[in-house]
Order: sequence, then C-alpha cells, then structure tokens
Amino acid sequence: MYELARKALLMAEKAGAEEAEIYYASSHSTGVNFKKDSLDNARDRFSEGIGIRAVVNGAVGFASTNSARELENTVEVAVAEARVRESDPDWTGLPSNGKYPVVSGIFDKKVETLELEECIGYAMALVEGTTELPGTLPTSGGFTRAKARQLILNTNGIEIEEESTAVSGFVDVITINGDTSTAYDFAISRSLDIDFFALGKNASELALKSSDGIKIEPQKTDVIFHPFAFSDILEEALAPSIDSDNVQKRRSGLIDKLGEELAVPELSIYDDGLFEAGIETSASDDEGIPSQRTTVIEKGVLKTYLYDTYTAGKAGVNSTGNGSRSSYMSPPAVGLRNFIIDYPETDIIADTRSGIFVNTVIGAHTANSISGDFSVEARNAFTIKDGALDKPIKSLMISGNAFELLKNITGAGLDVRKVGGIITPSIRISDLSVIG
Repeated sequence: MYELARKALLMAEKAGAEEAEIYYASSHSTGVNFKKDSLDNARDRFSEGIGIRAVVNGAVGFASTNSARELENTVEVAVAEARVRESDPDWTGLPSNGKYPVVSGIFDKKVETLELEECIGYAMALVEGTTELPGTLPTSGGFTRAKARQLILNTNGIEIEEESTAVSGFVDVITINGDTSTAYDFAISRSLDIDFFALGKNASELALKSSDGIKIEPQKTDVIFHPFAFSDILEEALAPSIDSDNVQKRRSGLIDKLGEELAVPELSIYDDGLFEAGIETSASDDEGIPSQRTTVIEKGVLKTYLYDTYTAGKAGVNSTGNGSRSSYMSPPAVGLRNFIIDYPETDIIADTRSGIFVNTVIGAHTANSISGDFSVEARNAFTIKDGALDKPIKSLMISGNAFELLKNITGAGLDVRKVGGIITPSIRISDLSVIG
C-alpha cells in the first residue's frame, strides 16, 4: 500500500485532476484490558489506507480505500466527485513544498518492538498499583501501545513521511468498604517513561480520600481545576471558538476579537506542533504544512485563530499548520496540535486560603461552544482550608463561562500534565458558582 500511494498520485493526474493529494496512514496498536483485577482481553489492531483529494476547476473530491485492488477505482471516484461538484470560490490550492523542521521525541524503538507479554506486564502493573492500598478494587483499565506511519504527497511538490509511537494507561478504581467512591487516572507518552504501578496507586489513593464526602452549600468561591478537569473545559467550551472554520461560519464566540484582551495579562496560550515529545508533534500537519509554534493568546491578548490550508486561503493569511485528520478516511479540518497553557506556576493549593479542588468533570461536552457557557458535574472534589485539601465533597455542580474563566485566573500549579494534546497545570479560577 505504501508504494501504491506514489502510483496513486500519477493515477489522479491521468484521470484529469488538476491538483491531487495522497494521504497514506498505517497503524499497529496492541491493547491489553482488564476488568476488576483480572486480564480481560489482549488485542492487536492493524489499520492501513489511503485518502485521496482531487481538484478539478476549483472543486474538491475525496475518496478513500484500504484495499490495493480498489486504488484505481478510488482515484476515479475522487476525480469524478470533483467534476460534479460546483467550483468553490474560496479554494486557493493545495499546499506547496516547504522546508520541514526537525522534531524530537516522537518515536521510541522500545515501544515499536514491545512484545505482547511486555504489554500484559504493564497492564498488570496498573492492577498491582491499585491493590497496593487495602480497601480499593480496580473496575477496569488497560495499557495500549501504538506505532504509526504517515506519508503525504501532492502535485505541488509536498512529500513528507514520518513514523511515531505512543503508549498510554488508564485505570478506574472503586472503594470496597463503607461509603462507595471512585477515581480515575490516565497517562500518555511517546515513550516508556510512565510509571504504571504509580498510576494505579494514585487512583486508589484518590478513591480512598474521596470516601465519606460532605455536602456543601451553594456559593461562589475559588475553584482549582486539576489538569484533567481544566483540559476538558478548554477543549469543549473554548477551543471551538479559535477554530477559523467556526469563525468564518459565524459559529464562534470570538468573531472579530483579534487584538482584544481576553484574559489576565499573566496568561499566554500556544499551539505548538514542534513541542518535544508532544502527542500532537510532527514535522508537518496532516496536509503537509510545516509544523510551527503559534501564539494564540499573548499576555492576555488574542493574537490569531487556528487555520488549515483551506480556511487560511479563505481568510487571505498563512496556514498555522493545523490541518488535522481523524484517519485516512476523512479530509483534513482545523484541529489543535499541542495546546499549551502558560501561566506563572506556584503551589496554588498552599496559596489558597479557602476554596474547592476538582480532579475531573463530567458533562463538558454539553458546553455551548459559541457562548462558552458550561455546567459540569465535579468528581473527586475537595474543600480547601488554610492551604490544604480538607474534606471530600459528595456531589458538586459547577457552572461558568469559558471566556470569563480566562479573565478570572488567579494561579497555576506545579503539576503540568499532558492530557492528550492539551498541556496544562492545575488552574485556579476565582468567583465560580458551585452547587452541592
């Protein structure tokens, strides 16, 4: 299939495409899952395919296949679709050949060569970590390793190929004595630098600390969001509004806000496709634009939206290298790379006289991505008293607005985490509404 990708480009031109792009992707993942404290299943998954974009008279057609025998037909379908579509006046062309940066930390030979027995060992280390402390039991979890290969070719001279690896682990834990409580932990990395035993133990400790929760009165207070919680709110309530496609379609709460002060001056946010060992790091985006570090918010001021090639052409600006695909079966769209929250870091729990600490939230996906309004259920939340975590909270709802959050940040912790493609410390927000 890899060699056929090169042939497919010639096929597309022969079929009448004025421009063409071939996106080849393959992946091999090994997943080991457990239920309770026993191994449930171990599976190898393979995926390989080609996506084809063809352009005729300013109209774009797309088709994909995972079969070498269907390649020629798939090319013809992409070209035929372009022929029957109306010309898009906003189409400015596929990207042209560029100079690609060197990125580091995205491929680990040890991950690539992991045997199934070793994968099972890492999964069972999660289980062993949860059982280190009496009174808890893992309900589910698992270990996954993946290796991927990508090739992008187009008729404008783009030719970029890359390999990458990743490992991840997750675990859900429940207490088995007294008042039932649960907890969750997760980590992902490009290499084998995760302590999976510690991951399981951390989840158990959090579940035990969350037992016998108290009720609290409705109030406005300082809330510290753990990286898990803050990243969920960012991704669902804020990120859609800096997507240039949403801006151009009037589906953003940040239309015509470039140059305006949106956040406290201590806050900067970067989208960085070059971040060392980042989960979204690569030499190029998913349509061949060289990766870059983009300043989205600088000292509180909105500097740019995020663009792929199409939306950049429509706006008359350069792409920020944010063309992203979920798989070879879809054309590119605007997506986050490594979304980095930068704020001066301190021990914010110790610096907080009273407030609430929230580890995770449920319901962030229901946020209004245009207005930024959200209402979430907090999990593993604790009161803060005199600079320390105090009592677990039984039940808690938090409501707010993502754009207002940026104006009310008063602190960031020392606990920076990679939560997928979002890299953030814990963040303290003042004057949030909470309901017990």
